[in-house]
Amino acid sequence: CSAIDACKSSNGGCSAKAECRRTAPGSRACVCSAGYTGDGIVCIEINPCLVNNGGCDRNAECTQTGPNQAVCNCLKGYSGDGKTCTYISLCSQNNGGCSEFAICNDTEMTERTCTCKINYTGDGFQCRGNIFQELFRNSNTSRFYFHLQALSIRDITGPGPFTLFVPHTDVLNSDPRVKDWIAKGVMAQVLRYHMVGCANLLYKDLTAITNITSLQGDLIHISYSQNSLVLNNQAEITLSDAVGTNGVIHVINQILVP
Repeated sequence: CSAIDACKSSNGGCSAKAECRRTAPGSRACVCSAGYTGDGIVCIEINPCLVNNGGCDRNAECTQTGPNQAVCNCLKGYSGDGKTCTYISLCSQNNGGCSEFAICNDTEMTERTCTCKINYTGDGFQCRGNIFQELFRNSNTSRFYFHLQALSIRDITGPGPFTLFVPHTDVLNSDPRVKDWIAKGVMAQVLRYHMVGCANLLYKDLTAITNITSLQGDLIHISYSQNSLVLNNQAEITLSDAVGTNGVIHVINQILVP
């Protein structure tokens, strides 16, 4: 007589994910393979993520990769190896994408708010100071700023409101009349002719009026046609509504002459 091997046929009736072990002639035991659990007849893959998040940090995602195997990945807004995840402050890098003149505040995961600082206005992503400061910061208007500085014209540093019609930097640099006005001592009058006091006039406001008085004293004529605003029938507004804390700047393509 020979002993019957209970495991010889069909893995002894054990699960394909189990090991059939002979225990006695004609008897066997079924033991689930590593990574599986069950009675040996039925073996189910162990998902380690179901217990204690698979050993991952609470701010990480556990992803099963195989029987009793998993990887840990930190959630968006956190950094680390998955076992340990640290919150990333959005405001810690590049001020959270806010303006340099804004305060960045972390609110919740992957969220932050941007608020312009005192004496600045805007949405937090773009913050502007008074229009005198903004002239300097914008290359389109910086030449006008330097002319004001050279002549110690500080009218527009006050509370305002003011409306400025600023000839583009390229225009002020190329117009030969500028040197003559400086030599004759009339440049200050020309500059003040581009300023309007006691009014914060946006583009849409200008379309509804025909004349305004400059700080120099003379009138500026305004006409609106073919979707363009033209001053004194010659200078067109090319960039508009740069709003500061004490007024608004419009860029024009020619110099206004009183």
